[in-house]
Amino acid sequence: MIVRTLREYRRALVGWAVGISAFLAMYVGVYASIRESPETYSQAAVAKYPGALRDLMGGLEDFTTGTGYLQSVVYQLFVPMMFVFAALTVANRAIAQPEEAGTLELTVTLPVDRRRLVLDRFAGLVLGLLAAAAVTFLVTYGVAQTIEMGVPFDRLLAAHTGVLLLALFFGTVALAVGAAVGRRAPASAVVGGWAVAGYVVVTIGRNVDAIAWLKWVSPWHYYLEGKPLSTGWPWGDYLVLAAATAVLLLTAVLSFDRRDVGV
Repeated sequence: MIVRTLREYRRALVGWAVGISAFLAMYVGVYASIRESPETYSQAAVAKYPGALRDLMGGLEDFTTGTGYLQSVVYQLFVPMMFVFAALTVANRAIAQPEEAGTLELTVTLPVDRRRLVLDRFAGLVLGLLAAAAVTFLVTYGVAQTIEMGVPFDRLLAAHTGVLLLALFFGTVALAVGAAVGRRAPASAVVGGWAVAGYVVVTIGRNVDAIAWLKWVSPWHYYLEGKPLSTGWPWGDYLVLAAATAVLLLTAVLSFDRRDVGV
């Protein structure tokens, strides 16, 4: 069942992996020219940007350092958000899409345990995202080494692992909602709303007392707070993301096991 699941996911995963790799190759490669213009991209220069924009982009680190550039341009928002929506696309194909198409009803009549079905779909999601993360990491590391960004291998691996965990969390949210209601639209709405609102809370919202406390329910907090490119592996934050994903998986299994499947 896992192999079959990966076959169903392959086109979406390949498309996202190629697209994200192209983005990374282009934007990481741009650093070579930015490094040659420190007067334009130094910390003093980016301090002139509007405060809201700096907050939205995580404070805008000094672009002239490899770590600062990768954090602000690559790992702060764009690449993790692309991975989140890649995970959403794939997770919607697990249960919600085949149920809407009328093919899932036939599948559940076969001698296949419902809980095993959800677990196999989740395993396919994990393996697919892991493969996409591995490919994009190799592209990032290869380009970074070529242009001598000076970012250690382990720091880059830690940052990319965070992207994978964040995407897996939101992918499991989509899987859980799809297992509960059998429709793609609610799953997409929940993931999209949570991803965008959660990011705003931990960036712009951190200076707003009324909503700053919401950072604790935003997965972005556990992804961004540890700053792995600067400080290394934030094991505690990553364990929170992994534990939350496990709880969501359990929710998906129980929801699908107890629900009538129909079209």
